[in-house]
Amino acid sequence: MIGQKIRELREKENILLRQLAAKLDMDTALLSKMERGERYFKKIEIENISKELNYPIEELTTIWLADKILKELENEPLKKEALKYALKVSKE
Repeated sequence: MIGQKIRELREKENILLRQLAAKLDMDTALLSKMERGERYFKKIEIENISKELNYPIEELTTIWLADKILKELENEPLKKEALKYALKVSKE
């Protein structure tokens, strides 16, 4: 999810992968893997990308966190129930 969103934002701004990677002081191949979901983004990388692409940090962080949660739960048969419970508890 987060990789796809970053790719969409980058392409919308007509920024090449290698250009963004250079601005982030990151290897192009690594950023490519991150966009494809083969490697994880760190929070600091999300913050830096937000600045470079001029996109709200809150929105990118929300997508990043959701992505982390879903990847952690992807093979769990009770993931929907667990997410519902977590939402219920977090509201209390």
